Order: sequence, then structure tokens, then C-alpha cells
Amino acid sequence: MIQKYDAIIIGTGQSGPALAQRLTREGLTTAICERRLFGGTCVNVGCIPTKTLVASARAAHMARRARDFGVRIDSDIHVDMAAVKARKDAVVRQSNEGVTDWLHGMERLTVYQGHARLVGDGRVSIGDVELQAERIFLNVGGRAFVPDLPGIGEVDYLTNSGVMELDTLPEHLIIIGGSYIGLEFAQMYRRFGSAVTVVEMGERIIGRDDADVSMAAQEILQREGVAFRLNAKCIAGSPHGGAIAVNVDCVDGAPEIIGSHLLLAVGRVPNTDDLGLDAAGVETDERGFIKVDEHLRTSVPGIWALGDVNGRGAFTHTSWNDYEIVAANLFDNDPRKVSDRILCYGLFIDPPLGRIGMTEQQARESGKNVLIGKMPMTRVGRARERGETDGFMKILVEADNDRILGAAIFGIGGDEVVHSLLDIMYAEDPYTTILRATHIHPTVSELIPTLLGELKPLQ
Repeated sequence: MIQKYDAIIIGTGQSGPALAQRLTREGLTTAICERRLFGGTCVNVGCIPTKTLVASARAAHMARRARDFGVRIDSDIHVDMAAVKARKDAVVRQSNEGVTDWLHGMERLTVYQGHARLVGDGRVSIGDVELQAERIFLNVGGRAFVPDLPGIGEVDYLTNSGVMELDTLPEHLIIIGGSYIGLEFAQMYRRFGSAVTVVEMGERIIGRDDADVSMAAQEILQREGVAFRLNAKCIAGSPHGGAIAVNVDCVDGAPEIIGSHLLLAVGRVPNTDDLGLDAAGVETDERGFIKVDEHLRTSVPGIWALGDVNGRGAFTHTSWNDYEIVAANLFDNDPRKVSDRILCYGLFIDPPLGRIGMTEQQARESGKNVLIGKMPMTRVGRARERGETDGFMKILVEADNDRILGAAIFGIGGDEVVHSLLDIMYAEDPYTTILRATHIHPTVSELIPTLLGELKPLQ
């Protein structure tokens, strides 16, 4: 027997629950399917747990720095990893249960637990049940990519999910991948007390960002004791007694790094391989991401794809915006589209990086008449007061119209401060709006007008 609904949502990540609420409020009977954890990656194995662990690692770091502030702690700093994990689990549980209870208590919504697959003609199978609706929304997210490295199947390795279950401290954590996920775990576990080595195939870490950002991040982490092996070629893994050996070079006998634990942090892949897309005729690209148009409609009328699975954003905030775009087009007569979105993301090492719009390299390649301002965090009073002067602020402006093109705020509060610039970009106001504003002293944001007053042509 087929259960008929007005709409079906597969997946309960950032987009799914909010969309369910909007659909049901519009009077549509809706089914939502979740095969494992309500709340998706962010709530269970992504943003929420990692930032909770980052907070514990920062507490340990600041305790070790206490004497810098005239505070004496007359005993050794010890990190209880079991207690750290328990705190993380409690925070995650609260978020997970909040989403679960929200969905189960929603009127006109039926919750199904199990692996849902498309079977064509507006139909979805889940276990022994078949659902049908004119509108289907795919919010199935992604998972860690496991590269086909030589010997990887012979060793125990962790991904961002598995590492969350550690309740003991790794003696030496080897991380393959020098981008955002890898660097956050690198600093975190170094602060907990592990030896940490980051292995990166590229010539520098976080290659998507400008070279000055990469260099600053590496210097900060190296100062805390994180080791780096860049330009690593012929990466391979093999058992080494009770440890793990990782080859990092093909020259002169392929030198090895010996570690107790191995974390793979080399990217993510969409959960589309077992979704029944072929049966429904939904097109994907060569990487498996679902192809969508500006309104997030797939190649099949009546099917939309939201969140990480569509390849149009890999963040919780872009998934939420996907929900907003779909809802606005369906119910608000508001033709919002993906290309309205300005790129923005954060790197949550300490200090954090807030990134928006173009990089400096992209600005150089754009052919635009560009102005640039750059200021070290040593000039920021709040940073000096807090004893956290690492990093810098950089802003790019188009000289012909005074519009902000992009910015990197890498330093204390950078992940928050950057939003003042992002909002001006969305408003399409000139940078002089902030330049002439009076900001509160002493803050990080108060130096933004000063920086904008020192713009120079990009050389």
C-alpha cells in the first residue's frame, strides 16, 4: 500500500526540518525520512561537536598561558579526555534531541526512520513502506571521503565521525589533509596534549585561500607544536607493530611518520550513491553531486536538492539558505536564487578566520581596479589586551564603485567581525558607509574604519 503525502523530505540536516515546518504550516501533509541521526552532520559529527571540543582545547591552552596574565596555577594542567568527550556528547545530545522532538511534535508531519530511496514517479521506498508525493526534497548531506591510498585498508583510520568517539588521548595523531577540518583537529589535539603531524600533498595548507593566510595559519600552529609535511607524495599507510606508519615521500626510501592514530581529512563526498537517483532520472555531476538550477530544482520536475548534496555549498549556513531559497520561491512569490549568495565561511582554529567574497588572488585575476587594505592584529587594542595578536585583517575594494569585493579577518573575533563587511556587501553599499561609522572602543571592529581609510591600489 502506498502512503500519499503532499511532500516528502529525505534527510534531516539543516534544511530538512525547517522546510518541514514551512510545508506543514502551509497546510501540506509531509513525510520526512531519516536513516540515522536527526540533525545531520552539523549537529552530530560536524559543527556542534567539533566547536565543543575546540572550546575544551582552548580552556586547556589558556590554563597553560595563565602566567602570561599574572595568574598562577600551582599544579600541572591535565586534560581528562573522557570528561571532554562526555561534555561534547551532552551538547550534541541536547541538539539532537531538540531536532528529534521538534519533528515528532510537528502537526501534519509523519516521521519515518530508515534508508529512503527514490523509485521513480514521485515515489520513495523506505523499508517495507512506499511513499508518494508531487514534491520531493533531497537533503541527504555528505560524508568523509576515504582516498584510495596504498595500504589504507590495512590500518585503522579515523574520519571526522570516528574521531568524535575517542575518549583517550592519542600519543601521536597523524592527519592527512591540511585544510579546514584537518587544521581544526590538529590544533585541538595538540592543545589536549597529543603530538600532531599534518600531511598535505599541496605546497601549502588551505590552498583555497591566499598564501598569506596559509602562511599565518601554519606559523600559528607550528608555534604550538604542530608538525607539517607539505608536498607529500606517494602517501601510503601500513601497520607498524601496534602503531601506524605513513609514507610521505617517494624520494630516498620513502621516509615514514610513525603515529598511534590516523585521521583522514581530505574532503567529503555526497550521499548519492544509494539514493535511487537513476531510477528517478535525477542527474548528477562527475563527482556525484546532484545538478540543480538557481532555484535548487533538479533535472526531474517536482524534485529539489538542498544542502551539501547539491554541490552549491558545503556549509551549514548554505544549507539553511537553500531552505530559504526553496521556501521563498514556493510560497512567497520571491524569486530568490543561489547566485545571490556571497561566499562566506570560517576556519575555527584559534584565532579564527572569517572569509567572505573574493580572495586577493581572485581579485588580481578579475581585471578589476582593486584597492587593498591590510593591518596586523598587533595594531588592535583588544588583541593586545587579550594577549592574542596573531593574524591580520585584509579588505579588497573595487575602486570604480567603492564596493567591497572580499575580506579575510584572521584574528581574535575574526569570525564575528567579518559579518559587518558581509552585510555591507549584501546591501550593495559603498565601503564608505563603514568608513564613516563610529564603532565602540575597545573592540576589534573599531579598527575596520581605520583599515578602510588606508586603502591602496593592489600592486
